[in-house]
Amino acid sequence: MIMTKGTVAVIGGSLGGLFAANLLLRAGWEVNVYERVSEELAERGAGVVTHPELFDVLAALGIDDADIGVEVASRLTLDRDGGVVGEHAHPQVLTAWGRLYALLRAALPDACCHSGKHLVGVDQDEHGVTASFADGTRATADLLVAADGIRSSVRQLLAPDVQPRYAGYVAWRGLVDESALSAETHARLFGHFGFCLPPREQMLGYPVAGAGNAMEPGRRRYNFVWYRPADEAEVLRLSTDDAGRVYEKGIPPPLIAGSVLREIRAVAGQSLAPQFAEVVARTAQPFFQPIYDLESPRLAFGRVALLGDAAFVARPHCGMGVTKAAGDAQALADWLARLPVGPALEAYSRERVAYGMRIVAHARHLGAYMQAQLATEHEMRMAERYRTPDAVMRETAVPPRFDEAGAHAAAG
Repeated sequence: MIMTKGTVAVIGGSLGGLFAANLLLRAGWEVNVYERVSEELAERGAGVVTHPELFDVLAALGIDDADIGVEVASRLTLDRDGGVVGEHAHPQVLTAWGRLYALLRAALPDACCHSGKHLVGVDQDEHGVTASFADGTRATADLLVAADGIRSSVRQLLAPDVQPRYAGYVAWRGLVDESALSAETHARLFGHFGFCLPPREQMLGYPVAGAGNAMEPGRRRYNFVWYRPADEAEVLRLSTDDAGRVYEKGIPPPLIAGSVLREIRAVAGQSLAPQFAEVVARTAQPFFQPIYDLESPRLAFGRVALLGDAAFVARPHCGMGVTKAAGDAQALADWLARLPVGPALEAYSRERVAYGMRIVAHARHLGAYMQAQLATEHEMRMAERYRTPDAVMRETAVPPRFDEAGAHAAAG
């Protein structure tokens, strides 16, 4: 009989939770994943930028990176008339949330996964930690990993003062089928990581896998992210459905008011390059996300570890959200291989807090010029630094480099 290293309860079955579950299972732990949603998580209309660290973690899980996503060779910026005003060579693989989710979920045995589990309590002592769920069930383990996102129930129980801070702008997002684009727009956009920079805004887009994770030309999709300033009153207006109901914690995409969708498509036609305006117009269900900063000063609470978006949320400009979650999971598994649970979690916390703080700060600098308000002189300087096409193409969705003292070292 094979002896396990211990038991782990992972709260949250999205990408961060699946990275942690797979890595710890391979390291000899008995793992169970508890997801709040009752059914398997649906495909999300979002693209994912890949980085070398992400491929390292996938390789550790035995997942071949050959079919992860679509590779582009360069970046380009379009002006209001659709002409190219800048180009930057930067080979990169772009994928979709659904593609990564399918690969990670398939690597995990079904018996490990439990849906419809809404966490309501966490109790622990020197012997273990117990998660309590709204359905009356409980799960006891040697270790609990909180990978339940920016609104983490675990974090709210253990560190209620740590809350997301609104950054002052929103990201409109969506996926459009490759086949829905005109030949002219497809030729200009599809082989590149593309940008358009209206005043105090940023539009970007890139190709990803299509429905059902299709990778064949003609069946892929184009993912866009369009950042626009919005104060909190504007976010509430955008979050009000056709019946007048306000969704303060995020409106489901199908409930976004028809008038809001008509408005955003009209604005796209007025302010974006025509190729990007076409992408927005032909996206069946655009949706938006308010942009937040979240920083946790500690990630270890006895036998509980925060991971992924439950720990830190950086603005998406680094493209590091999924890669950071994978890195968190790898660091946690590495420390647990060296030390007992308590000391391992403390070491993990020290390492990933330092890293998370740096990523959040760098992403904040990249997005400063889109904020509804600039609060400090430093924010104003950063807004000017990252406003140009060259700076945007050079540093967006690129892993930031840090010097030995932890300060950001700008890419050359």
